[in-house]
Amino acid sequence: MSEDIKREPVSEEISTSFIDDFVIEDIGEGGRCAGMTVHTRFPPEPNGYLHIGHAKAIYIDFGTAERFNGICNLRMDDTNPTKEDVEYVDAIKEDIHWLGYDWDDRFYYASDYFEEMYNGAVELIEKGLAYVCELTPEQMREMRGDLNTPAQSPYRDRPKEESLDLFKRMRAGEFEDGKMTLRAKIDLASGNFNMRDPVIYRINHLPHHRTGDKWCIYPMYDFAHPIEDAMEHITHSLCSLEFEDHRPLYDWVINNVTLPSKPRQIEFARLGINNTVMSKRKLRALVEGGYVSGWDDPRMPTICGLRRRGYTPASIRNFSERNGVSKVNSTVELSFLEHCLREDLNLTAKRVMGVLHPVKLILTNYPEDLTEEFEVENNPNRPEDGMRTVTFGRELYIEAEDFLKEPVPKYKRLYPNGPECRLKGTYLIRCTGCKTDDAGNVVEIYAEYDPESRGGNPADGRKVKGATIHWVDAKNALDAEIRLYDNLFTVEDPDAYDFLEVLNPDSLQVLTGCKVEASLKSAKPGESFQFMRQGYFCADNRDSTAEHLVFNRSVSLKDGFKK
Repeated sequence: MSEDIKREPVSEEISTSFIDDFVIEDIGEGGRCAGMTVHTRFPPEPNGYLHIGHAKAIYIDFGTAERFNGICNLRMDDTNPTKEDVEYVDAIKEDIHWLGYDWDDRFYYASDYFEEMYNGAVELIEKGLAYVCELTPEQMREMRGDLNTPAQSPYRDRPKEESLDLFKRMRAGEFEDGKMTLRAKIDLASGNFNMRDPVIYRINHLPHHRTGDKWCIYPMYDFAHPIEDAMEHITHSLCSLEFEDHRPLYDWVINNVTLPSKPRQIEFARLGINNTVMSKRKLRALVEGGYVSGWDDPRMPTICGLRRRGYTPASIRNFSERNGVSKVNSTVELSFLEHCLREDLNLTAKRVMGVLHPVKLILTNYPEDLTEEFEVENNPNRPEDGMRTVTFGRELYIEAEDFLKEPVPKYKRLYPNGPECRLKGTYLIRCTGCKTDDAGNVVEIYAEYDPESRGGNPADGRKVKGATIHWVDAKNALDAEIRLYDNLFTVEDPDAYDFLEVLNPDSLQVLTGCKVEASLKSAKPGESFQFMRQGYFCADNRDSTAEHLVFNRSVSLKDGFKK
């Protein structure tokens, strides 16, 4: 945890936010951290999976360190054993690495410092700055006072020797949960209620995921966090805006407990996104209530859910960066996150053909025993991705919506005796008729192709009035399951309602019997593709196999974000 880590000098041009301005001030000549390495930390509580809001905090914590050639720790804030689990620890580490950040060997737990925290509490008691209180939580609320009335505690003047004895016995396990707390002795009349003798230790006999039954008293976050930061020589403790009113308590702990360093807390606004919820409690309720398939359900705003849906690290980092750092809470449109994903996938995703609602197209004048091969580019934005071969034959699959028995005005796709249309990259065709089943559903479409139009360009140069239609060769097509996702909630602000009452019943649509081109047999889990005319899809990283292909729609082609 030494501060003496060599780093390159910091550019004087760095300043992208008010946080950077504070850091520049602190590390400048005569500043609080002059000559020191900028040292930040990301301290999630391992009681759930990270979500898109955490991605912003990760970007700020790790990104600030990167910009100033500093370092960033990863620390698990595991001071509450009630809902913490090693499952969440592993998931958090995986998500941060996936986003492209690393903490090298600087991985810690808050529980690493339980002994130091206990000693700090003892020091406060010995200084007359903490006391053991026997008020119940209900009594404490009743005696909290208001802006015109100080709080009260009949135990505030308890002799420090008595408090010290009781605190040691609390640690030894003599008292049941809720019997006693340790409170900081600050100011019962403070206008900041966080300073009205806050609880800094409570009794909890639950086993801890790392320390087992060694401890039955646990520090409160507001007491533990500044000590953890100081023990790790953090220079700038960056946290969300709800901790702004807690900063005086943070500084009080730093100034009254003997610690190896004095960090500075700086707050920034949290990220809100419409049509979703970010509360871990609510996300856990969705999982435990079976409303979603798990923490990684592609409808969830969790990092693992976004990854499974097909979001890329670059799109999430770009989203975080372009939202900026503010001191004012705001809600960002979900469409902007989708816009960032489209931008990235448009540059990187391979183009393929997939038919979601297939109907067979038969080219009646095409030789029955002929199979042709066509070379098509994988991505027009990346020539280095090269070409691939697709097969073409007499029988193809096209989208059902690309044919109508009776055309509507301005319909430029296939209908009997309608205009010539292009089959993507191959030939011109003209529809001649169709076959329907007893219920009137179209089961086969018939058309003739122009053999002199290979590549989609007629030999005589005539103008083609119909649309270009994507297709899949029926002989080599692969079956696939396609999952289409919509917003999980029917309202923009589900937090304003009973969120379980505004769930979208149509947030997931599963299509079976879809047809995709043969090249997708080798699709790797999580690999992204643009299905021509359909959107961006990725191979599901849990369920998709070569024998049973499953693709999740990441985002549609149409961009609803107003630039």
